[in-house]
Amino acid sequence: MAQMDLKKYQPYIIIGIIILFALLTLWTRGIPSDGLVTTEGVNLLGNDPWYMLRQVEQTVANYPGYAWFDAMTLYPTGDVIYWGPLFVQIAAALCLLTGAATRPEIMVVASWVPPLMVVAMVPVTYLLARKIADRKTGLIAAGLIAVIGGNYAYRSLFGFVDHHIAETLFSTIFVLAYVAALLATRDRPFSLADHSSLKLETLKIPVLASVLAGVAYLLGYFNMPTMILFALIVATFTLVQFILDVFQERSSDYLVLVNAVVFGVVIVGAAAFGFPHPGLDLSRYTVGHVIVYAALIAGTLALYGLSVFLKGRPKYYYPAALAAVAALAVAVLYIALPEIYGLLIASLISFFGEAAVTTTVQEARAWSFASAWATFHWGLVLAAGGAAALVWQNRERVNPAHVFVLIWTAIILASTAAHVRYEYYLAANIALLAAVFAGAVIDATWRDAARLLRRGSGSSASSAPEAAEKPEAPKKGKKGGKAPEARKEKTSWRDQPDYLKVGVLAVVVGVTLIFAGTSLLGNIALAESAKYGGMNSEWMEALEWMGENTPDTGVDYYAIYDPNTFTYPEESYGVMSWWDYGHWITFVAKRIPNNNPFQHGVAGPNGSAVYLTSTDEAAANRILDNIGTRYVITDIEVDTGKFHAPATWADPDVGQNRFQPYFLLPVSAGSSEYQAVPFNTQEYYLTMISRLHNFDGSMTDPTSQVIYAEYLEPAAANTSLPVITRTQQMNATEGAAAVEAYNRNAPAGSRATLLGMYYQFQGDSILKPLERVPALQHYRLVHETSRNVYGNVGESGPDLKFVKIFEYVPGATIRGEGIIEVPIVTNTDREFTYRQESVNGTFVVPYATSGWSGEVKATGPYRIVGTGQTFDVTEEDIQQGRTIN
Repeated sequence: MAQMDLKKYQPYIIIGIIILFALLTLWTRGIPSDGLVTTEGVNLLGNDPWYMLRQVEQTVANYPGYAWFDAMTLYPTGDVIYWGPLFVQIAAALCLLTGAATRPEIMVVASWVPPLMVVAMVPVTYLLARKIADRKTGLIAAGLIAVIGGNYAYRSLFGFVDHHIAETLFSTIFVLAYVAALLATRDRPFSLADHSSLKLETLKIPVLASVLAGVAYLLGYFNMPTMILFALIVATFTLVQFILDVFQERSSDYLVLVNAVVFGVVIVGAAAFGFPHPGLDLSRYTVGHVIVYAALIAGTLALYGLSVFLKGRPKYYYPAALAAVAALAVAVLYIALPEIYGLLIASLISFFGEAAVTTTVQEARAWSFASAWATFHWGLVLAAGGAAALVWQNRERVNPAHVFVLIWTAIILASTAAHVRYEYYLAANIALLAAVFAGAVIDATWRDAARLLRRGSGSSASSAPEAAEKPEAPKKGKKGGKAPEARKEKTSWRDQPDYLKVGVLAVVVGVTLIFAGTSLLGNIALAESAKYGGMNSEWMEALEWMGENTPDTGVDYYAIYDPNTFTYPEESYGVMSWWDYGHWITFVAKRIPNNNPFQHGVAGPNGSAVYLTSTDEAAANRILDNIGTRYVITDIEVDTGKFHAPATWADPDVGQNRFQPYFLLPVSAGSSEYQAVPFNTQEYYLTMISRLHNFDGSMTDPTSQVIYAEYLEPAAANTSLPVITRTQQMNATEGAAAVEAYNRNAPAGSRATLLGMYYQFQGDSILKPLERVPALQHYRLVHETSRNVYGNVGESGPDLKFVKIFEYVPGATIRGEGIIEVPIVTNTDREFTYRQESVNGTFVVPYATSGWSGEVKATGPYRIVGTGQTFDVTEEDIQQGRTIN
């Protein structure tokens, strides 16, 4: 009776458990709200969420309009938006429904969208696991997806307003819908060759399920064009499943129906949506997608036709024929249709490849085993067991849904190995397969565990309570014979538990609980740390100042512009910085960056990478002139820890080696063990980022002490890096002479050079050039933040601020010889002297000594050292580029 009651309430119990998992998910994702929400809004996490919020604001102001072009980034061309509107439209609709109208209100509402989407993953994962296995597996999967960590957890936190978690949600919904369509269609009694079997009653459910799968695909497509990856998954599955069906002598008509309907719906939906981008690029919304979907349908039909044609022949004919046809098709595409070849083949190779510059983009880096284990740890082991369980279950008769899940997992795993950003896709696969394994082990071992528990409680599986209460009287034997002895109770071997199975069950349950518990604790720690994430206060203060104290660009922040008709107003200008900060500049300052976190405006002759690492001011100035820059923002991170990124983008083959080469250095005096240590060369001190941030654009002489180093070149030392054989501290003059003298008669394979300590080993080394660093003539500091990166070191210690803003100006010309200088006091009351050496009898100076109302001011006139000559330079002189007599 109790069992019947339990069965009656089972659906409600399952729903209740799913709701608990969903609430747990919502709670962990909402933890950062305690620290990120302020009266000014939300201090969003990362870089991209700031731009997504900019899109939400713009869409709220123009609802339901969506901007495919943005004039508020990538000056002077503006930038094309390559992802879809679905996530932004959902966030904007929630803002309108809740009445959020101000920036702080919009930020708070939009920040809850990713947590709500990850909550939706709980029932979706349950349904998918139930389709693949059963309710028990579904509940385990729902529990695991609620606690799984890594990028999946981080990108669904409150404050990470981006479409990443929407990608995972909508792609998983598609997988669920496609699996449901396969299962609804595979065993229907119909044949494409027999028209009489194609009845409405037979096809109604398969067609409806396939239509829903097509709609689910479109949801993912409207969010991101990378949904094309799931077309690749379907195509790969279709090929594999056709081969399996041929070897199992099973009809593949169901694959034709499902793929034709699913991608027919997708083609119609994509065409109705439109193609805002030209060309065939699959990473954007182009007609190339329709070509791929049509090719997928055609490919399915071709596979079907080939299977019909080869029916009755040896089974190995089919894969052999496929290999021949595929090789021929690739050759024809390569020779006759190179554009289509590039679309299909080269795009695939490019997607799974890795360029040098991708190592500077965190989410585009390859996935290492260490990071994989750190994220999923025991989940990887469980998921491998789940994959093995699915393979085992399909050893006799193949279940297409299982094959699809395995191929989906394999391709997402390969994608994640190539680019770590796909880790948040893989979370669904790990949770699903781990649950499949746990469920399969429970199914195989629970009876033995139950027997052990019954024995432990003193009951017998074969004893009947009624017999125990009233033993049966012995029967008499035949013809006066002895009555048979009462049978002694014996425990059947069937009631003996298999202790090995019980042990396996205990281990798997234990590992699953460890995986879930460790992941949950990791998620809570991640969420707690995110309270203090977001934009640091130095950048926030600098950009708020920029928004209030620099000229308006004349571009309406909220307007949607047509790229075919838009032109920038005369007063517009760009802001140069590293690409990490582009979205912050757009959102907080409402100014237009020359580059952005889409890595646009970074590479090329006019890119920020070349500018920041340029050692020639004239060349750097030409870049700013070409792209209309007026302000340059620098920070200590690009100056030091992130310096490798612009160096690599500027020259991927050389990277930072030109500026910060590595040498092999003995671990200790006399040691035979070596370690790779980076040093600064003079080239580093001459870069624009160093001259601006470290030296305020002023001429700086070398320090009293430099490192004189003798080294063996790699070829001579038979090593991958040069090996330092001798070092000595010298003053700059002696060091330069020693280098020249040594290199004049250096042994073969040996050289000498001057080096500066790397900032990690000596923090103020970035302020100590090896030779004189010339002044910059066209850059003046207009604002700096208050924080000294060296802390409170007193009046005698170095004072280097975290963020600095410079204005690029024409400058005034002063005739004279020697060194000119002017005293400067900044908005933080830091004092320094701007110094410049004459070039061809002239100085070009950037600071006004009168008529300037800015925060950073000259406190006296220009003075040519040793002459007594002084000069007053007005702001008008600076802006007009006048010559001072």
